[in-house]
Amino acid sequence: MSLALSLGDDGNATLERIGTVSVSLPTGTGKLDVFWITGYGGGVFLPFGDASNGITTYGGGRYLLDTIKGADLGSTGHRLLLDFNMAYNPSCAYNPRWVCPLAPPGNRLDFAVPAGERYLDSELV
Repeated sequence: MSLALSLGDDGNATLERIGTVSVSLPTGTGKLDVFWITGYGGGVFLPFGDASNGITTYGGGRYLLDTIKGADLGSTGHRLLLDFNMAYNPSCAYNPRWVCPLAPPGNRLDFAVPAGERYLDSELV
């Protein structure tokens, strides 16, 4: 499965789904697709959205893995290490001049992930 995501004046980013991970957290369970960014700098990419978006986290979701930016917790064989405590906001959360690929509809969890980078009440937009 390929997705073409608009990056505004920077063109499109093409994502190829390379796998799916099952997520089991105290707040719920779900599945997320893992992507390979075929252009730009390449790399493994796992964006996700959850029920906290727009409430205590950035409305467009967060990133868990983005090997272009060095956000990679490693792997063992064919297994990725996923630690939601390391979830972080995309650049566009901090400045509207940045255009970021956000979590596609299939990567939205219907429960909150109360871990990783979050907003303080005064930072919500």
